[in-house]
Amino acid sequence: MRRKLVVGNWKMNGNRLTNTELLAGVEEAGPYTADVAVCAPFPYLSEVALSLQAKRIGWGAQDCSAHESGAYTGEVSAEMLAEFGCRFVIVGHSERRAYHAESDQLVADKAKIALKHNLTPIVCVGETLAEREANQTDAIVKRQMSAVIHTLGHCISQIVVAYEPVWAIGTGLTATPEQAQAVHALLRVQLHAATPKSDQMQILYGGSVKPDNAAALFSQPDIDGGLIGGASLKAADFVAICRAAR
Repeated sequence: MRRKLVVGNWKMNGNRLTNTELLAGVEEAGPYTADVAVCAPFPYLSEVALSLQAKRIGWGAQDCSAHESGAYTGEVSAEMLAEFGCRFVIVGHSERRAYHAESDQLVADKAKIALKHNLTPIVCVGETLAEREANQTDAIVKRQMSAVIHTLGHCISQIVVAYEPVWAIGTGLTATPEQAQAVHALLRVQLHAATPKSDQMQILYGGSVKPDNAAALFSQPDIDGGLIGGASLKAADFVAICRAAR
């Protein structure tokens, strides 16, 4: 049976004081049945690592470079993240794809270099509202996932996948449990064709997950937890979501 995973994505939010209070609140409410982690902005990673040292909550970054090192001003390498003990790194979030024109192949390359440095990439896929209304959801997420499968080969089983419908991120809209499950099941079939370990892989749902809808989403057979945005910034909400993942 796959263990549930709940990951908080702080995005470009937080400060030293609120981060400390948030982590303390989440830690004090544990232990949790699910695995729990937070992905923080780069400047706070060192402090997050110290705060969570020897504790049950994991931590990660929100992106990494596709390059090992070199003249890439402003980028952060997977090797640098690994040196600090980072466990997870989000790659291909819809905001990176949209605002920074990240291609499917670039996302796949980032996942590959993350694995090389023993980080677990959380690979995001998802469709826009226009794509869903045009009945292109299946084609879009399969295309995005296909690039990663082809690039990683037999290592594909080592990633975490996050399905995040773009139209439900930060909008207050949420895919119904049935809508989310349908895409998760599609991804599971696609992964099954690529690896015999697909049944062990975690596929998370992200898109306006809140305490009042988390349990219904997480109860679906192919939804293994969540990648949580805004609700991960409030300890009470994030704790409630983590407790809903059983």
